[in-house]
Amino acid sequence: MSLSDVAARAGISVSVASRALSGDPGARLSETTRRRVREAAAELGYRPNHAGRSLRRARTDVIALIVPDVTNALFAELTRGADAEAVARGLTVILGRGDDTATALVLADRLLAEGRVDGVILQPRDGTDPQELLPLAGAGVPVVIVHDEIAGASAVLLDDAAAAIAAVDHLVAHGRQRIALIGGIEASSSARRREAGFRSALAARGVPLHEQWITRLGYGPENGREAMGQLLKSDERPDAVVVANVNAGFGALAEAARLGVAVPQSVAVVAIHDSWPAAYTAPALTCVRTPLYEVGRAAVAVLADRIAGGDPQVVRVSSPAPVVVARASAET
Repeated sequence: MSLSDVAARAGISVSVASRALSGDPGARLSETTRRRVREAAAELGYRPNHAGRSLRRARTDVIALIVPDVTNALFAELTRGADAEAVARGLTVILGRGDDTATALVLADRLLAEGRVDGVILQPRDGTDPQELLPLAGAGVPVVIVHDEIAGASAVLLDDAAAAIAAVDHLVAHGRQRIALIGGIEASSSARRREAGFRSALAARGVPLHEQWITRLGYGPENGREAMGQLLKSDERPDAVVVANVNAGFGALAEAARLGVAVPQSVAVVAIHDSWPAAYTAPALTCVRTPLYEVGRAAVAVLADRIAGGDPQVVRVSSPAPVVVARASAET
C-alpha cells in the first residue's frame, strides 16, 4: 500500500496525509484529520518509510545482523567480523535478535520495508525449516543467510565437515578408537554436514562406527548433558566424544562430572567451535576453532555485492582451516 492509497481512503490529499503521518506538530491539521489518516493507514496496513520517499532509492549505509541469541558467545566472533568488514566499507551494523524464525522475519521485513537498512544478514535459529524463509528470500531484497542455504538467497557457510574431521583426527592421533558423536538435531543442515564429516573421518582412518553412539538432540547445553548421559549409561560406552557444538560440550562435561566419569581419562571430549568460556570449564574444553570471524566478514562482503545489484551467491568459508585448540578435556 502506498501513501496515495491512504490519502484516498481518508479523503484528503497526499501532502496532507504525509504531514499527518509524520507527526509534524507544526502542521495545521485538526486532530480529527490526523486520526482519520492514522485509521486509514492501519486499515490498509500501510507502513511509512521513515527515510522519506526521496531517499528510498538512496543508501542508508546501514545493514542489520539478526541472530537468535545476542548473549551466545559464539555470535561474538561473527559480529566482530561483520563489523570489521562493514567499517572497511563505510557501513554501520545494527544488531537485532530473532528468538524464533517468525520474530526474525518480522524484524527483517520491517527494517527493509521502512528503509532503515540497505540489507540484512540473518542467522536463523538452528533447525529452522528453509520453507519458513522463502518469503524473505523470494522478495528479491538484499539478504544473506548464514550457516544455511535458501533457494534464491545469498548464503555464507562454514566447512562443517572439515571441523568434524579435525576433531576425529585429534582423538585418533591420541589413541582413541571408540568415538561417539553428540550431534545437532536432524533438521539442522550444519548438524548434517558435521555428522557427514564425522562419518567420513572414521571410515578414512579405519575406526569402527557405532550407530548407537550417534545422538541428534541439539546444540544447547541441556542437549549435550542429555546426550552424554545416554552415552555413558550404555552397556558399552565410548572412550571419546566429538560434540557438534561447544555449547553442547559444556553440558556434556557437566554430565560426565555428575556421573563421576573422569575426563579425559575415561572419556575424552572435543567440541566444534571455540568460545572464551571453553578455557574456564573443569576440565578446560578442547575445541575446534572455526573461522566465524571470516564468516562475518564474508557475509558483509556478499551483502554489499547484493545491495549493489549483484546476483545471489553461496560462499563457503574454508580459510583459515579449522584447527584444534588443545585443552585438558582431551590429550594435549
